[in-house]
Amino acid sequence: MPIIAEIESYKDDLIHWRRDIHAHPELAYEEERTSRLVSELLADWGIKVDRGLGKTGVVGTLSAGTGPSIALRADMDALPMEEANTFDYKSRHVGRMHACGHDGHTAMLLGAARYLAEHGSFTGTVHFVFQPAEEAAGGAKRMLDEGLFSRFPVDAIFGMHNWPGLEAGSFATRPGSLMASLDCFDICITGKGTHGATPQRGVDPIVISSQIIGALQTVVSRNIDPNQSAVISVTKMHAGDAYNVIPPQAYLAGGIRCFNPDIRSFLCRRITEVVEGICSAYGASVEINFLTQAPAVINAPESTALACSVAAELVGKNNIDADITPVMVSEDFSYMLEEKPGCFMFIGNGLGEGGCSIHNPHYDFNDNVLTLGSSYWACLVEEFLRDPVVG
Repeated sequence: MPIIAEIESYKDDLIHWRRDIHAHPELAYEEERTSRLVSELLADWGIKVDRGLGKTGVVGTLSAGTGPSIALRADMDALPMEEANTFDYKSRHVGRMHACGHDGHTAMLLGAARYLAEHGSFTGTVHFVFQPAEEAAGGAKRMLDEGLFSRFPVDAIFGMHNWPGLEAGSFATRPGSLMASLDCFDICITGKGTHGATPQRGVDPIVISSQIIGALQTVVSRNIDPNQSAVISVTKMHAGDAYNVIPPQAYLAGGIRCFNPDIRSFLCRRITEVVEGICSAYGASVEINFLTQAPAVINAPESTALACSVAAELVGKNNIDADITPVMVSEDFSYMLEEKPGCFMFIGNGLGEGGCSIHNPHYDFNDNVLTLGSSYWACLVEEFLRDPVVG
């Protein structure tokens, strides 16, 4: 099964939409221009449009008779970072950039929506879910909390993300755990400030912080089975304003990533025990807060098998990695998979130019995979609605 000819025929439109969105990046819950563009295009193709779910989210609904239902999800938000590219469609907004490929994700789903509206052969319903605020701002959960699946019932949901370093023209995923959970922590240590020349009169939160940072590195190495995977990273440390003053407080923050829900709970509990124990030993007090960003992405086996089968029809079995090594990055599509069976798929963004890491100021989505991604979506819908696989 080659790339769908009708989708290939409007490749220039996909590139235009993608580059237009890239040039006008919008941060979490600010995707007004993007959601308006998406809504207008869907409506032009005769697709029913609902706006405002999750503030700036868009859901397009296309029905053909009575049958099963499927949802496809793309994310729309950009990152708060400066773009270093120099091409003519680079970001027009200082401090904002599509550095994760959400512009491409949106364009690919639009391409599939157009094809299915004009040429699709299926019986049932497909919901095109354009999600805001994926980048650590809770967009998926907010859409769910506001009734995504009660207003738009589905039997299964599927997502896709570009993957730099994976050859263009290939796909990768796996059943079970694919991406890690993410829990963030904030630690405020309160000691006793004093002059830098008289440390014996104070309780130094900077020294305590250094002890905590070192100790946290042993939580995984000395508490978690080496056959399991987990990461604790301290990514922020703030204390003091002067050369000659030991400050009264210090702040630490970071993240916890793993694939196993039981390990996830254990790590949060163990971090609390270690931090409180060290602070108590030094005579300091501490406040610890945890913020859940996303559970692990866990693909349903049957849905994953279907997704891989559809992708293999497009690019051949040799270009499908159906058991990729799980990755430690996180993705809030996981919230949707907690409620409905489905599969999250990686589509190769390429190895060479344009294939640099996501969240990089030189990153750019590979326009050469737009028609492939749209074809995958369209074929997945037609296959699922012909012979639904749930689980």
